[in-house]
Amino acid sequence: MADKIFENNQVTITGEIVSDFRYSHEVFGEGFYMVDVAVNRLSSFADYIPLMVSERLIHTEQSYIGQIICVSGQFRSYNRHEEKKNRLVLSVFVRELTFVDEMPEGDKSNEIFLDGYICKDPIYRKTPLGREIADLLIAVNRSYGKSDYIPCICWGRNARYAAGFEIGGHVQVFGRIQSREYLKKVGENEAQKRVAYEVSVSKIEYIE
Repeated sequence: MADKIFENNQVTITGEIVSDFRYSHEVFGEGFYMVDVAVNRLSSFADYIPLMVSERLIHTEQSYIGQIICVSGQFRSYNRHEEKKNRLVLSVFVRELTFVDEMPEGDKSNEIFLDGYICKDPIYRKTPLGREIADLLIAVNRSYGKSDYIPCICWGRNARYAAGFEIGGHVQVFGRIQSREYLKKVGENEAQKRVAYEVSVSKIEYIE
């Protein structure tokens, strides 16, 4: 059963480490730390993706800024309570890691596969330039009765296809993790810059 759970949420990322490790939490005496990596897109932009890494996998007190790391694991979520409501926090939970000398060619530096269920009605819309978009929230089962809730964004033909999905529908998604900055209003005249993470979908299949 455990292997099946690992199969439904698979991430492989290669990127440049751009921060030092920050302590996150401890489970049964095992410390977990956060570190950020920059992953190049095919365009000139980069996505900045947080990794959650066990102290058993790497010396977290050292600085690895500038080094290129290849990781495999799962895209996970948890709810952080702040400002009187819950905020969905996403990161890549690392199971394996290696250091490499250079970034891979093409789009192999950022790949994700999810097998899960639609848990909110899709939101379909068009940009001012007429580009079609559909936002999905997919629940992916984890062991011990838990689930991860992963925001996904579809474009064009995939968006039209996904717009008709119903809550509870079983889907498989292939794509890449992307980061997106936005401004969050926190007061009358104050806004904070924040980063959202989502899966940019390249292929999606509805499982009957």
